[in-house]
Amino acid sequence: MAQVSEERENRMEPPEPEPAEQPEPEKKASKAGRNLPAAIGVGLLLGAAVVASLLTVRHLFIGIIAIAIAVGTIEFAGVLKRAAGVKVALVPVLVGGQAMIWLAWPYGQQGALTAFVLTVLACLVWRLPGGADGYLRDITGSVFASAYLPLFGAFAAMLVTPEDGAGRVLAFMIGVVASDTGGYIAGVLGGKHPMAPSISPKKTWEGFAGSLVAGILAGTLTLTLLLDGHAWQGALFGVAIVLTATLGDLVESLIKRDLGVKDMGNMLPGHGGLMDRLDSLLPSAVVSWLLLSAFLPT
Repeated sequence: MAQVSEERENRMEPPEPEPAEQPEPEKKASKAGRNLPAAIGVGLLLGAAVVASLLTVRHLFIGIIAIAIAVGTIEFAGVLKRAAGVKVALVPVLVGGQAMIWLAWPYGQQGALTAFVLTVLACLVWRLPGGADGYLRDITGSVFASAYLPLFGAFAAMLVTPEDGAGRVLAFMIGVVASDTGGYIAGVLGGKHPMAPSISPKKTWEGFAGSLVAGILAGTLTLTLLLDGHAWQGALFGVAIVLTATLGDLVESLIKRDLGVKDMGNMLPGHGGLMDRLDSLLPSAVVSWLLLSAFLPT
């Protein structure tokens, strides 16, 4: 009997294991790659501040640029120090940066370039007490920060100084926003072919095509309706803005990859830092000033 019982036990199937606890499905990341409502809200607020300045006292726009450049410089210097150990000569760069922007108002490019040269000299002297260790590294970072932010920003200030300056700034800003928005929508809806996967994996050729369409349309409308320019000038202006805005975005992405950071800061919900919004605006300001100075008499 004992043998029979043992055989029955051997034939019994082992109890089924309790089902493993299923992990909660991960929340699918937004294809947009950012907090869209927050990004839109912040963008509208920034845009409203710019438009309000242009429709009241247009030279207030220079003050907005000056504040944005100062904040962006502090962000950039902080990231360089934390991620790469580069000590930007912050005081000379901040003071010299403000000089570049405000001197561009009465003296144009000559005032901005003079202030830039004096800023470089001040950085060389400021860093002397720190000794030879890292001197070239720190000076290089300081000079780059001075050129990348305030010198480029001075060209945006020069856009507003002519009598039709409000229209010039609007053409510049609308062009950059149209490029960014057109590329964003086209990239989210149909982006399949990466444009520069090693630099910015989310940027696609489909998105770039969307930027071109939106930028050309915006450039044509703004130059013909706001500035009495020709349609061909507006189309060329739109293409140039798209190219420089895209280049600026890629350059900052490359800088962030080199430094090993995701964003330059976190002060703007849905955007990151202020520098993350200035990346496409800064080089576009230079090209906008060059083209509009050539197309339109002052």
